[in-house]
Amino acid sequence: MLTSKKVVNAINKQIGNEFGASLQYVAIAAYFSGDALPQLAEHFYRQAAEENDHAMRFIKYVVDAGGRVVIPAIAAPQPTFKNAQEAIKLSLDQEVEVTHQINALVELARSENDFITNNFLQWFLTEQLEEVSSMDTLLKIVQRGANNLLSVEEYLARVGVKGAGPS
Repeated sequence: MLTSKKVVNAINKQIGNEFGASLQYVAIAAYFSGDALPQLAEHFYRQAAEENDHAMRFIKYVVDAGGRVVIPAIAAPQPTFKNAQEAIKLSLDQEVEVTHQINALVELARSENDFITNNFLQWFLTEQLEEVSSMDTLLKIVQRGANNLLSVEEYLARVGVKGAGPS
């Protein structure tokens, strides 16, 4: 095995975190879909697919490194929200938490002198910067348009979230 059992166990836990994030995004997408907000719903369905992809990247890494994948139990996502801001704030908080989780994995890999895992995790660090920034931008857009979510929908259809900042 190319990495320690300790690192594999931590990555297995992260696989569950990523699948949990994916399910939470599906629940948020369904919430927006139920409120006839298709742009917000589509944004969160895409986020769910991204989180699922992240879990699959971790799975492939564990398998490639010769470890055993053990997917932990995943808590049910929060299905209802008071408003759009609450749903998106939960998403932002979730992305910040995932960033802390990835940082802890990097710290563990470094403490184990596991340069291969450390290298693998660098992509996730860059991805988390983008995810936190994107969710923060979306929250600000929704806060500005809270009294008219249709204007948020129109903005997302026209510009999107990732297109909101400099390229």
